[in-house]
Amino acid sequence: MALYKTRALYSASPLGPAGTYLSDVTVLNIDEEVNLVSVQANFTWGSGGTTCKAFVQTTLDGGLSWFDIMCFAFTTASAKKISAVKMWTALAAAYTPLDGTLTDDTIKDGVIGDRLRVKMILAGAYATSGLVVTAVQQ
Repeated sequence: MALYKTRALYSASPLGPAGTYLSDVTVLNIDEEVNLVSVQANFTWGSGGTTCKAFVQTTLDGGLSWFDIMCFAFTTASAKKISAVKMWTALAAAYTPLDGTLTDDTIKDGVIGDRLRVKMILAGAYATSGLVVTAVQQ
């Protein structure tokens, strides 16, 4: 039986002013086969802000370019959301990767690189609000 390790991808409280923020890079354990990555995003709203979008991104070139595989969208209410992407789903031929523009609350199955990060885009200043994003590789 495999044990799955929960990894913190992003944690910020308070979130700060409007802008784009990047998490540290999390390297997946590529010694094991990665079939699925499950992610939970916990948004705690305090006050202010308009939209908070957390894009879980991966890379296929060692971090030179990043693209979205999940989007979590929040506004002015606390919420927890869970998404998962699986490796063994066929992508359309010549798929054009997106960077910070995947549709709200959607995923892109079929591609998981050896690293993950979170790109957070805030509209408006969130006061006393926080975001925690964790992942489990399976």
